[in-house]
Amino acid sequence: MSATMTEENSKASTRPSLLSRPMGVLAINVAAVVAGIALWAAVTTQGVVGLPTPLAVAHQAVIQAQNGLLWSDAAASLGRVFSGFALGIAVAIPVGFLMGWYRTARGIIEPYVQFFRTIPPLAIIPLAIVTMGIDETPKIFVIFLASFLSSVIATYQGVVNVDKTLINAARVLGANDFAIFRRVIVPASLPYIMVGVRIGLGSSWATVVAAELIAAQSGLGFRMQQAQLYYDLPTIFVSLIAIGVLGLIMDRIVITLDNTMTAWQEKL
Repeated sequence: MSATMTEENSKASTRPSLLSRPMGVLAINVAAVVAGIALWAAVTTQGVVGLPTPLAVAHQAVIQAQNGLLWSDAAASLGRVFSGFALGIAVAIPVGFLMGWYRTARGIIEPYVQFFRTIPPLAIIPLAIVTMGIDETPKIFVIFLASFLSSVIATYQGVVNVDKTLINAARVLGANDFAIFRRVIVPASLPYIMVGVRIGLGSSWATVVAAELIAAQSGLGFRMQQAQLYYDLPTIFVSLIAIGVLGLIMDRIVITLDNTMTAWQEKL
């Protein structure tokens, strides 16, 4: 009898729970969003806070979608974020590997990285305007800087935290430095790198609004600034929600890539 109960308990423990199923997680996500919107509607309809109702924001979103402003602003912001983010990640990953693999490179690069990490990317905007003008270059540069500084440390930590037993085992088996780097260091660092990519993506979206204050003529941040002048709260909310939705979609894409590239890793 006890053996049968133990076997049943073992099967139950290995059975995927609701939270471990993709559809179960999706259902919880949808329920959380619906509950949030309902709470928003309740507090704004009763006049508890001076914010627009969900219906007012939805109506403004429809107007902007019909006249094309929402799509053009979203495309402009998305293009800037993607350009700066892609450049930042492309530079951060090799620099992080250099810092982690070579002590000399670490000694040269790390002081500069740590120095600029203490300076908010937004503080670079005046310098970027003076040196790069007011076109797209300074906007992309400050986004690049935000994503680079957020990602390079994660990559560096991924390299230095690789289990030394794996490296020693590879050396015993006759692997040279290049083989160890390619077959041990890179795969073992991928979870850290992908965390850095996600943080860099969030930093890019957090910076785009301020970046679009640099003489922009389009973009979600630019639209929010214009709406602020006329106290147009529904338009501000539309831009905020658009930024959140675009950022969420890009983050889910990164998570999918992470799950594919680190399928070997045990995860909860």
